[in-house]
Amino acid sequence: MKLTVTDELAGTRLDAFVSLQGGFSRSAAQKMIEAGAVSVCGNAVTEKKHKVKAGDEVEVTPPESVPLDMAPADIPLSVLYEDSDLLVVDKPVGMVVHPAPGNYSDTLVNALLAHCGDSLSGINGVIRPGIVHRIDKDTSGVLLVAKNDKAHLSLAEQIKEHTARREYLAVVHGRFNAPEGTVNAPIGRRRTDRKKMAVTAVNSKPAVTHYEVLETFDKYSLILCRLETGRTHQIRVHMAHIGHPVAGDKQYGRTTDLPLSHQCLHAVRITFRHPSTGREMTVEAPLPDYFTETLGVLRKEDADGKTEAQ
Repeated sequence: MKLTVTDELAGTRLDAFVSLQGGFSRSAAQKMIEAGAVSVCGNAVTEKKHKVKAGDEVEVTPPESVPLDMAPADIPLSVLYEDSDLLVVDKPVGMVVHPAPGNYSDTLVNALLAHCGDSLSGINGVIRPGIVHRIDKDTSGVLLVAKNDKAHLSLAEQIKEHTARREYLAVVHGRFNAPEGTVNAPIGRRRTDRKKMAVTAVNSKPAVTHYEVLETFDKYSLILCRLETGRTHQIRVHMAHIGHPVAGDKQYGRTTDLPLSHQCLHAVRITFRHPSTGREMTVEAPLPDYFTETLGVLRKEDADGKTEAQ
């Protein structure tokens, strides 16, 4: 991609110029500059604060996509939205997002390769083509997928900068004293079990979850969670940390009397700016059967309890 600096943009920082004229996020532009992928008048410039001059020829070489060599699989996909830049899918419970030890086939990536062919971004390599963010195997709901590298960079930046809004519904143990709250507690891997996460000050990263109580039952609550950060198992760890573990969560929860074989956690909604048009979009995933059935059981028990009390 070759760009020419006009008189109006003379004196602009290189990262700002590449972002503005190339259609990249500021962070993506900075990463390309630092990697030596941007040259000015034929010379690579790695200083993002470099000021461009009128008439400068700026050449940008975006990172090359890694060729995909995974096998596509004819697995049904629930597509909530799709265009030439991206698609939003409704991932079912039990489906792993990308291949990992113990799950090398029948993943969302395999299904995406069958659905999209070679129209997936390659920034995350052959194992995670198109995958911008992840949700757990036993969490259902919305997931963003990028079809090209420009879209991938834009969407990933929005998630990193917290301008993309991700919302989850969860049934959790217990009743809350306040209608809403925030859990601000760093998360890192447990020292005694590397497969589990925990609230810890050791080798951790900041993690913030906002929650709102939507409905209260005898021993459970329905809450809406909004992620400010996106740490592994964040909602599950944070809710367990404050004494309200997600119902059915076998890793961080407690025994439940509800008919659940997995955590009752659903990525219900995502809001983001379209990488090409800049238009704000909100895509929502309908509640899956397991979630509506769980709520039905709780509402019936609640109604029966009130009837007995009368």
